[in-house]
Amino acid sequence: MKQREIMDQSNTAWTCVQAYAGLDSETAEQAIKLAEAEDGTVTVVCTPSGGAQTVRLELDKGWLDDLSDEELTSAISSAGTGN
Repeated sequence: MKQREIMDQSNTAWTCVQAYAGLDSETAEQAIKLAEAEDGTVTVVCTPSGGAQTVRLELDKGWLDDLSDEELTSAISSAGTGN
């Protein structure tokens, strides 16, 4: 399962994983294709290490490699505040 771990400005460690990434390879690949939106976005779930709340993000399907840590923490922050 591929995931990203980042630290935000409040020193909260976040682990982000694309929905369905924990399934076996063939099943995960099929589920991810079905879950991808028409605009090329996928659901990513980010879980904090501390007292913050888990957030669900809609990110470009290349988020794992293409999104910078700063962009990912900004998306988490926006989702957590409802912006």
